[in-house]
Amino acid sequence: MLPSSILLLTPPFTQLNTPYPATAYLKGFLNTKKISAVQADLGIEVILEVFSKKGLTHLFQEIERQSPSLDENTGRIIALKEDYIRTIDDVILFLQGKRDTLAHAICSRHFLPEANRFALSDDLKWAFGNMGMQDKAKYLATMYLEDLSDLIKSTIDEHFGFSRYAEKLGRSANSFDELYSALQQPPSYLDRILLQLFENKITAIQPSLVAMSVPFPGNLFTAFRCAQWLRQNRPDIKVAMGGGFPNTELRSLSDTRVFEFFDFITLDDGEAPMEMLWEHIQGRKEKQELKRTFTLDNNAVVYINNANCKDYKQGQVGTPDYSDLLLDQYISVIEVANPMHSLWSDGRWNKLTMAHGCYWGKCTFCDITLDYIKNYEPIAASVLVDRMEEMIAQTGQNGFHFVDEAAPPSLMKSLAIEIIKRKLVVSWWTNVRFEKSFTPDLCILLKSSGCIAVSGGLEVASDRLLALIDKGITVEQVAKVCRNFTASGIMVHAYLMYGFPTQTEQETIDSLEMVRQLFETGVLQSAFWHLFTMTAHSPVGLDPEKYKVKKRSDAVGSFANNDIEHTDPTGADHESFGYGLKKALFNYMHGLCLDHPLQKWFEFKVPKPSVANDVIKRVVEEAELNAAPHNKVIWLGRQPKTEIIQKSKKGAKWETMALKFQTLQGTFTIQVDPQKGEWLFQLLSKIYIHNNTQLTLHQVKQDYEAAGQEDFELFWDNKPLNTMRKAGLLVV
Repeated sequence: MLPSSILLLTPPFTQLNTPYPATAYLKGFLNTKKISAVQADLGIEVILEVFSKKGLTHLFQEIERQSPSLDENTGRIIALKEDYIRTIDDVILFLQGKRDTLAHAICSRHFLPEANRFALSDDLKWAFGNMGMQDKAKYLATMYLEDLSDLIKSTIDEHFGFSRYAEKLGRSANSFDELYSALQQPPSYLDRILLQLFENKITAIQPSLVAMSVPFPGNLFTAFRCAQWLRQNRPDIKVAMGGGFPNTELRSLSDTRVFEFFDFITLDDGEAPMEMLWEHIQGRKEKQELKRTFTLDNNAVVYINNANCKDYKQGQVGTPDYSDLLLDQYISVIEVANPMHSLWSDGRWNKLTMAHGCYWGKCTFCDITLDYIKNYEPIAASVLVDRMEEMIAQTGQNGFHFVDEAAPPSLMKSLAIEIIKRKLVVSWWTNVRFEKSFTPDLCILLKSSGCIAVSGGLEVASDRLLALIDKGITVEQVAKVCRNFTASGIMVHAYLMYGFPTQTEQETIDSLEMVRQLFETGVLQSAFWHLFTMTAHSPVGLDPEKYKVKKRSDAVGSFANNDIEHTDPTGADHESFGYGLKKALFNYMHGLCLDHPLQKWFEFKVPKPSVANDVIKRVVEEAELNAAPHNKVIWLGRQPKTEIIQKSKKGAKWETMALKFQTLQGTFTIQVDPQKGEWLFQLLSKIYIHNNTQLTLHQVKQDYEAAGQEDFELFWDNKPLNTMRKAGLLVV
């Protein structure tokens, strides 16, 4: 038991494969202030309690006790209950990485009981010819768990979901009425499991403050359930809520009933508000000194923001601390048979941020007026890699997901160089803007440092709409950047949007055609369509008339206020395209139907594409522009062996220098004039990445000319030097 401590809590459900990082970020900060804190992820703990031999035995007993009416699929699962109970512990151990040999039995299709979800697994040969037996087994085991999830939803708890719970109660809940009413109902079967685990935590830790992170609508209800239990059973313990949901949805909160459950709700970066809150609870700060905090005062909701309390710089917040969390018990699942999609749910990723906020900060659909977007502050690459090394030592995991809004290319370059210099072995991925600065050489550098994938917003693949979004990119630019990433071996995922204001039917179909071509040319591996949502803190939401859309209501709710219902008088019937767009994309990601007419995906008449069917092919085949003089020249490879070779032809004799390079994939040799070869050999020593000297391309040219050589551009851009790129001669 820790005297006078904070319990940092993630309520169910966020992710199964890795902890949501908010509590680890806060614990790392509190460590720097010598404030005692314990953290817990009740999501994984509830899952492990339910999905166990004991848990399933009780679950089936509860279903039989309630005697619900059963559909055919539910009846099948119940008929096979002994098979589920017999196999569940082994499946969980397999998904935890503790029983890898079970993959053979799972893939045999004679070990796991199968219900409706397995009807979706017809693409296994396509997907897992590339992904392998372990991933195929994870996918099948995930379908098995999803069948059990369907059982729970159809019998005892309609709100259940592995990565979200009662999500519809929290999504766009302008009024607190529905959520409040649900909280007046007796705890459900799953509520009782959650609350027993929560009570155990409270008894063991005896905290003075419980601080809950609520990033999504899908863990809002369970946060309120836990807060309700505290009010009823331990009113002496203060309880607070922070995280992504309040940061975006509760900025105009006025319903006093919320504070029947919570004492405090904080907004935006949590470090300074948490410190002030703790000081207040300890009696060292007055209520008026709180930072970005809602609370109740004289039976009215008040917002207190002490202007004298400054936020911390990113270099001051400490290294995320994952201690207390059950890191070896998270389960890796594969919900979609796609290598890129599996990154979100498969594997244990340490979460870090390269930069607070977004360096672009202009996209008109985005909440760019909020602090988490508008306050851009990068972290030095050396500090980032220090934190990576600390986290590897603590967690034993060397995979990193940088959860940036958009990772800055220049910082990604510095990070990659620092990782390589320290000879760290890591795998990492992040979110990017498809900037033209992602040249082929920069992508090779990122790959060499351990970058395995990027995701980025293509949004609406239409140059008119990209300009209206103020995305700062074009479809042509996206295609070239995707080509560069893919050629280097980095997977690419694109976020796609349909339904942006004024988008026409023709533009929707043209956008789909561009996406089809990106998959056809092989430069895009994964994508996801989502319907445009107008939010209160975006430029579109703040000035809808400018974008020719209309709010359906100007009323401001007393609870959540972010998503705004709107009409688009000049645009298409956007929602009618959703199913066809997603069906087409599903097939394209599987390499299927790329030569089919787009009309195939829609049950209503759509226009033919107005863009040429080879526009992306022509773009990706274009040569890359030459590097700029200020770019740095880096050598990643080993020093070559040199040999002078005597040559003769028709009586003429001359010498050439052979430089023999050893790479991980093989050996290759180039031959150049001996004087140029000697200069090149010396240059590689100077620009070797593990040395501290860095030369720009302009400085390299000066060095070349100082050595008495001529025609630098002709030498530098010729075949021998271009061949050396695969050995690690980069200009970035």
